[in-house]
Amino acid sequence: MQFDQPTADHRPEPGGGPVAVLVVTWNSAAVLPEFLASLPEAMAGLDWRLVVADNDSADDTVELIRSLAPDATVVQTGRNAGYAAGVNAALAAAAAWEGGFRAALVCNPDIRMRQGCAKLLVDALGTGAPGDARVGISVPLLYEEDGRTLLLSLRRESRVTRALGEAVLGNRRAGRFPRWSEMVTDPAAYERATVADWATGALMALSGECLEACGPWDESFFLYSEETEYCLRARDLGFVTRLEPAATATHLGGDSQVSPRLWTLLTLNRVRLYGRRHGAAATAAFRAAVLLRETSRALLGRPASLAAAKALADPSALRATPGP
Repeated sequence: MQFDQPTADHRPEPGGGPVAVLVVTWNSAAVLPEFLASLPEAMAGLDWRLVVADNDSADDTVELIRSLAPDATVVQTGRNAGYAAGVNAALAAAAAWEGGFRAALVCNPDIRMRQGCAKLLVDALGTGAPGDARVGISVPLLYEEDGRTLLLSLRRESRVTRALGEAVLGNRRAGRFPRWSEMVTDPAAYERATVADWATGALMALSGECLEACGPWDESFFLYSEETEYCLRARDLGFVTRLEPAATATHLGGDSQVSPRLWTLLTLNRVRLYGRRHGAAATAAFRAAVLLRETSRALLGRPASLAAAKALADPSALRATPGP
């Protein structure tokens, strides 16, 4: 069953209703039981309801949800529709609840929130000094599977200089200088409530006001850059993305770093998104800088970068419709 996109008649109602916990699944049976078991402690202190949008899983994902979380709303998209489409289907289902919902928590099924994480994120929404941009999106500190290694999840908006800095210096070294990298690597930024242009989308809370202003997620990004586009769109409309360092979670997955196919999709979508926000000349310069970065890493023996460089060198690749 496919739900329609949220409309003006079915928007979240700021201040009313439960928090909608939105999860997009695709062959997620291996990680779902632990995720579902962790929710009560993670959501402590909140009235919440779970919505799962399943993108045509071939395993027993849907059966597990119905068995382990019988009160959850399950939306079956009927196809591998992509992450943004799954989020939109879940949002539409939650918007149809009587009384709506007051905020949404968008999370991957391989996220493990620590106790009280969700309430800290939701409580951070809407804050801001009078006259300042309000917090429309809040994100936690994310740790790798070992539970100790911090993931550098904050990002700056793409620029040509930043793509060049990453190509020449590498992400982590360049990240110390705001002009030269998208990645925020300063440890102090992860110790305080830090506003970023965007953050990785494994777990983020979105206020009802932000959702109402921004509307649906952009489904033209099948995977990767959808959270970037949404955060930048929210910022354009006066809502900032902010880290809430007291909220913590572990992120188990993420194979884009090793899969040539997924890394290529991630890289192409970076350029596609840049092209939507800038002119042709700037986009050509950005694409060239990203190509330099991937080529340099391909020469060091990284297969994923070799695949991405080949795709970037083919003009038709950027025009193709991204998909599974």
